[in-house]
Amino acid sequence: MNKKVFMPFVVLALMLSSCNYFSKYPGYDKTKTGIYYKLIKFGESTEKAKPGDYLTVDITYKTITDSVFFNGRRKLQIIEPSFEGAIDECFLMLSEGEMASFIISASDFFTKTLETTLPAFIHEEDVMLVNIDVLDIQTKEEYLMEKEAFLHWIEDFGDYEKVILRQYIDQKEVAIDPTESGLYHLVLEEGNGEKVYIGDTVTVHYEGKFLNGKFFDSTKRRNSPFQFVYGRKWQVIEGLEEAIGRMSEGEKALFIIPSQIGFGETGSSTGIIPPYTSTLFEVELLELIPGLRKKEMDINKYD
Repeated sequence: MNKKVFMPFVVLALMLSSCNYFSKYPGYDKTKTGIYYKLIKFGESTEKAKPGDYLTVDITYKTITDSVFFNGRRKLQIIEPSFEGAIDECFLMLSEGEMASFIISASDFFTKTLETTLPAFIHEEDVMLVNIDVLDIQTKEEYLMEKEAFLHWIEDFGDYEKVILRQYIDQKEVAIDPTESGLYHLVLEEGNGEKVYIGDTVTVHYEGKFLNGKFFDSTKRRNSPFQFVYGRKWQVIEGLEEAIGRMSEGEKALFIIPSQIGFGETGSSTGIIPPYTSTLFEVELLELIPGLRKKEMDINKYD
C-alpha cells in the first residue's frame, strides 16, 4: 500500500480510539475498577469530593435501556468505596457543579450497597445507568455547623407537631392506643398469611400522605411495588419498619407515624417532608418470601 494512502488510515484509527470508538459503551471512559463514566457538565471548582463530605445531588437511576426507576434530590455522606466498582467511587470522581453519567453493576448496587435483593426488572448480569449532578459539597464540619444552627431555629417545632397530631387523632376518632414508640396501627383488611420475620423478603404497596391527606409518595401511582429484605439497614424509615413488622401477608393497614420514628427533626433528605412532621402510610403486604431464619424455625418445629 502506498505510504501516502496508509498514513491517513493510521491517523483515523488513532482518532477513533481516542474518542472511545471501540469502547463497549461509546462515549464512555472506563476506570480501573470497571466503572464506565462520561462527563456531561463541568463545574467551576476542581476540588473533588472526599470521603466524609456531604453532597447534595440530583440523581437518576435508569436501566441500560434508559427506563427510569428513581429520580430525586438527595443529601448524603460519602464514604470510602467498600468494594471495587461501588457507587461511592462515582461521587468521589466529581466536584461541585459537575454532572456525569456512570454505568455500574446493578447486582453490586442492590446486593452490596443497598444490601437487598434484586428487583424483578433487574437481572444478575445487568448494568445500570446513574446520572449524578452535584449541586453542593460540604465538609463534615460545615454540615454539622449548619445542622446545629437549623435545629436551634426549629427547636419549638416539636411541641407544634404534638398539637397537630392530637387534633388529627381526635378529629378522626382514633380509638386505639399507640405503641411504645408512638406508632398507630389501624388494620383495614386482615391478612391470611405468615407474620413478618427479620430476613424475610417482603413486597409492599404503600402510599405516603401528610395528615391533611396530600400525597408525597405512592408506589401504586407509579405501579411499582417496593421489595426489600426486612430488617436490613437503610431500606425504610424506622416507623415504617416497625409497621411492616407488625403485619402478616395479605394485610392492608393504615399507620400514623410521628416524626420521632419517621423523618425526624430534620425532615426528609429530599426536602419534601418538613422537620417534625407526622405522616400517614397506607401499606399493603403483597408477598412474603420467608428468610433463612424462618425456614430453619419451620424445620426445627418438626424435628
